Amino acid sequence: MPDIVELLASPVHRYEGRPADGPAPAPPGELVERIQIREGLGIVGDRYFGKPAHRDASVTVIARESLPPGAGLLQVRRNILVSGIPVDELVGRVLALDSGDGPVRLRVGRRANPCAWMDAAIGPGAWRALRGKGGVRCRPLNDGTLRVGPVDVTIGD
Repeated sequence: MPDIVELLASPVHRYEGRPADGPAPAPPGELVERIQIREGLGIVGDRYFGKPAHRDASVTVIARESLPPGAGLLQVRRNILVSGIPVDELVGRVLALDSGDGPVRLRVGRRANPCAWMDAAIGPGAWRALRGKGGVRCRPLNDGTLRVGPVDVTIGD
């Protein structure tokens, strides 16, 4: 059964400067139980919401199966952590997630390639281990709400 494991809506960038310096402290409340998504704009309250340069990549999704034990959204800085969905295989498709408030449709545009920060945030070797499975960047196609917990999944073209 697919699940939404974690949700992150962060108002700030934490990975600035050099990875060797470590990330900035996380503000309280980044991990949330639900997120509001707006068509073409992204996640309300997130640092990329409504930014023109990020409209086609304003929502990021990663599979828990891709991460080492103990790692989550606070480390990888993606928005939606799912289980049981092969998100890295969905480039060019539409991923619809329904956690009980109606489907949220996401156009999967491209991979969210990991960077050197993964070695600093997760541990040595994480950057290399996440290549090809760092999640995907999506454009929201409708307004909606997603919640942590079981999720119905539909994959379309």
